[in-house]
Amino acid sequence: MKRVKREEKGGGRAIAPASGKLGVLIPGVGGAVSTTLIAGVHLINKGLAKPVGSLTQMERVRLGKRSRPRWKGIKELVPLAPLTDLVFGGWDIFPDDGHEAAIKAGVLPAEQLKEVREELRSVRPLPAVFDPKFLRNLRGPHVKQGRRKIDLAEALMKEMEEFKTANDLSRLVMVWCGSTEVYQEQKEVHRTIEAFEKGLKENDPDISPSMIYAYAAIRLGIPYVNGAPNTSVEIPALAETARARMVPIAGKDFKTGQTLMKTILAPGLRARMLGVRGWFSTNILGNRDGEVLDDPGSFHAKEVTKSSVLSSILDSGLYPELYNALYHKVRIEYYPPRGDAKEGWDNIDIFGWMGQPMQIKINFLCRDSILAAPVVLDLILFMDLARRAKLKGTQEWLSFYFKAPMARPDLAPMHDLFVQHLKLTNTLRILAGEEVLHHSGLDYYEEAA
Repeated sequence: MKRVKREEKGGGRAIAPASGKLGVLIPGVGGAVSTTLIAGVHLINKGLAKPVGSLTQMERVRLGKRSRPRWKGIKELVPLAPLTDLVFGGWDIFPDDGHEAAIKAGVLPAEQLKEVREELRSVRPLPAVFDPKFLRNLRGPHVKQGRRKIDLAEALMKEMEEFKTANDLSRLVMVWCGSTEVYQEQKEVHRTIEAFEKGLKENDPDISPSMIYAYAAIRLGIPYVNGAPNTSVEIPALAETARARMVPIAGKDFKTGQTLMKTILAPGLRARMLGVRGWFSTNILGNRDGEVLDDPGSFHAKEVTKSSVLSSILDSGLYPELYNALYHKVRIEYYPPRGDAKEGWDNIDIFGWMGQPMQIKINFLCRDSILAAPVVLDLILFMDLARRAKLKGTQEWLSFYFKAPMARPDLAPMHDLFVQHLKLTNTLRILAGEEVLHHSGLDYYEEAA
């Protein structure tokens, strides 16, 4: 089918076609999320599974007024790369190929993985950039060596270019699916690209592995997504360089289980002007992520992103009588028998008319990687779209997918899932040259009259 420039459809944006193969580079390619994603894409391509949870593959958006609606799938509205064009590669501190890693992760059943065994076996991780200072509870033998951090960055760039050539790829996207690094405040080395590059040459201890990956990607013009809560591409040195180089970036921390539920429920409570006195959240999980988060430094990075959501949605500045006394507690416990099947409990103390108390209890038995895989898929395809549409810097319209979404430095991020969803779909409408959806009311009644 011929793809037209979006200006021909009434003011949309010119988007280069998604021609050729798209390479997907994943730090942490042997992890549970990555192998679940890769197996799922190949199963979908073989007609053996459905892409449940993926907006790019399943959602239809309304175009035009409610009285004369048209509905289009997102992948028909904008030119996304087809799943058959995705080629996966990346780095990991463990040398297992994709099939071995997926079996060990234990997310998908062995009989399902058998159907895509050869495709998974072809994914062989390169040695990863690793620093035990930033990941205290995990060790692996498959680690890249380099005298200086700039040497590691240059080695990554060389591997990216070789991967692109070897697989005859037209474009690349990078998604950090590695483990959560320890919490880190921004330092002087993070302020400017000059300071950052000097720090790379001098082995500055405040430059983490995820920052080295982000730097290498941006240098080569590759869109970069931070799927973990640690400090990475959002530092000014990298965010400003990405904007200057016309490279899309996004993050951080995939929004999957408990935080997803908070961003669904909290907007409803606020919309009905119901008060909230306390919100206690705890999780148990037993996968590699749980093991990493058992370290207080890594947990604190996760705690910050998980705790930031409610204060934005339940704004005590606007509604002090409803949310000023809100007590929010977050806990994660490593429990090996649970594996990837996480369980989250929430106790929410609310109050209503005349200040009378009520409670809400949530017990969410979820599969972290099952929820994360379609999120990663959508981000891959949307970031590739952003690059071809010449969108640069922070892609705030993708906040829908993150616990702690990046935003312009002078703006507070939006956490309301429904506002995020409307922003995402309206951005797609704008790119396609369609009217934005705003749900105004009076014009409908006046038309009917």
